[in-house]
Amino acid sequence: MLRRRFRSPAAWCEAVDLFAILTVASLPWSTSLAAIFNVAFLACMVPFLDVRAFLQSLKRPIAAAPIALVLLALAGTLWSDAAWGARLYAVNPTVKLLVLPVFLYHFERSPRGHWIFIAFLVSCALLSVMSWLVAFYPNLTLKSDHLERGIFVKNYIDQSQEFTLCAVALAYPIVMLLRERRYWLAGLLTALALSFFVNMAVVVVSRTALVTIPIMFGVFALLHLRWRSIAIISAALLAGAALAWQASPQLRKTADTFASDYTRYVEKGEPTSLGLRLEFWRKSLGFFAEAPIKGHGTGSTRGLFEAVATPSGHYQASAEVIGNPHNQTLNVAVQWGVVGIVVLYAIWILHLLLFRGDGLAHWIGLLVVVQNVFTSLFNSHLFDFHEGWMYVIGVGVAGGMVIRARHAEAKVGEAGS
Repeated sequence: MLRRRFRSPAAWCEAVDLFAILTVASLPWSTSLAAIFNVAFLACMVPFLDVRAFLQSLKRPIAAAPIALVLLALAGTLWSDAAWGARLYAVNPTVKLLVLPVFLYHFERSPRGHWIFIAFLVSCALLSVMSWLVAFYPNLTLKSDHLERGIFVKNYIDQSQEFTLCAVALAYPIVMLLRERRYWLAGLLTALALSFFVNMAVVVVSRTALVTIPIMFGVFALLHLRWRSIAIISAALLAGAALAWQASPQLRKTADTFASDYTRYVEKGEPTSLGLRLEFWRKSLGFFAEAPIKGHGTGSTRGLFEAVATPSGHYQASAEVIGNPHNQTLNVAVQWGVVGIVVLYAIWILHLLLFRGDGLAHWIGLLVVVQNVFTSLFNSHLFDFHEGWMYVIGVGVAGGMVIRARHAEAKVGEAGS
């Protein structure tokens, strides 16, 4: 039996699905486990991979655009002035994009794509429970510094990204279940979504999430709700937000830091979180203006910041040296100029167009892209490990499911004609 299963493409496909589930389930908890399971996912595809079909799939723009950005990063090492170690290190954040076409190819053929979404949701729900426990019992955290409230592993930015994606993604199945009058299941999913929001309101939330949550809900409302429903839900959300604002000192503290960080940076040059971002963006725009077409090359960013850092008697924002300007567009523009910006925006636009239509896979894929686009205003989330893999897996799985559904509809149409 083992010999038959070893020779069975269906058995290998099941193994690939299993490791994809393990990859996404481990992502909120462990960087190492996610990387190990992802390697196993890729390895299990090799024995029965249809090489011709796979290479053909790479010609599609949705797969070719991410590959083009990796190739541009490799080419950018040729005109960079940075040390070769820095150049190759800067290529590494783009390599994950090569896995996106693999997910597209596999889940175009696998019927188990929805299990990936369920695994991620369950994993994040368990992490939410641990977040509450750590908030009340800080010694339970696995982080050595104990500085971030309610963080069991990783950091509050990653956790907020996960909880935001899960909470807003649940809006679509909740609305569909209500229309089908399946109230008990709709109520259960609503309670789960609210649990994520309550955790972010009471325990900890990133400022990036505060900005992007209304945008993501706005996208959902415009696509799936009538104007009357939008007005009613908007009023309910505003009331809920006002209640959360009054009940949560942590939420007020997070929001208040916007103004205080800006004031301290402008008046005193202090390296606040917001002030540092403004400093990085200002300098990065100058670097881009110096080499607007092809940029300064892969891995050049840190050297450019070192060259313009201002020495001072005490630490100032202008003295900060960094290899990441905390904006995806500027990160690409400094290294690869307009050419890089065109490729980056082609990726986002092509993937947004992929998810036109109605259905859970369309909604989740669209939400993943929208979240990445807007959070990348404040971070380089396509290149960051955690958020980058959320994009690769989310777009890859949802995109494969969308393409699979289109093929099925085309076959039905051909049979009917």
